[in-house]
Amino acid sequence: MDLKNVMDLGWSHTSTALLTALGIGLMIGVVRERTQPPHLLPAGTRTHALVALLGCISWQLGVPVFIAALVAMAALTLATYLLSAKDDPGMTGEVAVLMVMVLGGLAAKEPALAATLGVVVAILLQAKAPLQKISREWISEKEIQDALLLGAAALVVMPLLPSEAIDPWGAVSPMLVWRIVVLVMAVGMLGHFAQRVLGARWGLAIAGFCAGFASSTAAVTSLGQQAQADQRLTLPCAAAALLANLASLLLFVAVVATVSPPLLQAVQWGIAGAVLGLLAVTAVLLAKAHTHVHADTSHVQASEKFGAFKLTHALLIASLIAGVSLLAAWLGHRFGHTGALAAAVMVALAEVHAAAAGVAQLFANGSMQVEVARWGIGAVLAASCISKSVFALVSGGWRYGSCVAGGLLVMVVCGSLGLLAG
Repeated sequence: MDLKNVMDLGWSHTSTALLTALGIGLMIGVVRERTQPPHLLPAGTRTHALVALLGCISWQLGVPVFIAALVAMAALTLATYLLSAKDDPGMTGEVAVLMVMVLGGLAAKEPALAATLGVVVAILLQAKAPLQKISREWISEKEIQDALLLGAAALVVMPLLPSEAIDPWGAVSPMLVWRIVVLVMAVGMLGHFAQRVLGARWGLAIAGFCAGFASSTAAVTSLGQQAQADQRLTLPCAAAALLANLASLLLFVAVVATVSPPLLQAVQWGIAGAVLGLLAVTAVLLAKAHTHVHADTSHVQASEKFGAFKLTHALLIASLIAGVSLLAAWLGHRFGHTGALAAAVMVALAEVHAAAAGVAQLFANGSMQVEVARWGIGAVLAASCISKSVFALVSGGWRYGSCVAGGLLVMVVCGSLGLLAG
């Protein structure tokens, strides 16, 4: 590459950096001018544009020059804040000016990243009123506490736990157990806010279906907690729990198809019957829920008084799942191939997809005949429905539990009829 090409490449990068910095400054400056009264605006569009260019040029002159310019700008910003603190005690404008200078310096090195961050900053500045409304009026104190607890459980506690199994059979690890706890809490939070945004009927239904792809057991438990807290939500929560199981059933099909496509073909009528039965019961519950909650919005205010989840319930569910997994692992170790199917059914009490993969793998390896494998899949689904029915009764009470258990029973019966027909 000759000297001319090198100079052209350098000038192209410099011009891109300067134009990016100028665009960032103008964009943020315009937002500040439109969101702040003129008498409370120490820095407008021109000032922000100049500060962004200052940051870009000073960075290109060297890091020491940039640091000196940043310190000088910080001192000037502090002096401005001290003069205007009586009329405007907030610091958003001052922080925005410093941010614009830093983004200007970043534009000299990474223009695309600087432009992206500039848009994010502009959005945050423009969304002042909505963000204040959400933080001050829409979110309750209890919901903030729950969100912080969920964040601590997922981001602080879970990374510190060992991932190695602590039992002789390698079935349970502390991180796995705690991940279940976090999942139950997260599903509860998702359903809680979906209900607040979309209403009890559709908000819970959508949240339940989405949560089912992660853990239908966690969804059933968390929705049961909400039904227990407000009895008017029993039918919508039960319908959402069945939709979570529908999502889990779809994932179940994907797991079996991945491990053994011939086995999926052998049980296709049973799966179709289970899906149709589950959809029929869910439709009935949603129709009944509509007559109960469409004209009643008091459940939205009531939901603010209750937490999005209960940590004790999450710990209980995780402990039960860990215990069942240990028992299944012991059965498989103790009885070998003869206990493999029994172990798979036991595993289904805690994790239906792992159990389905186990049965499909045994069939794919030739260790299990097709008829045994077909009914093994049915037994896995039945065992999973039994455990979820128990969790529904424990977490949501008799009415919620009976609705969920009834829907799951219909699913199993329709699936069994499909297997017989197939």
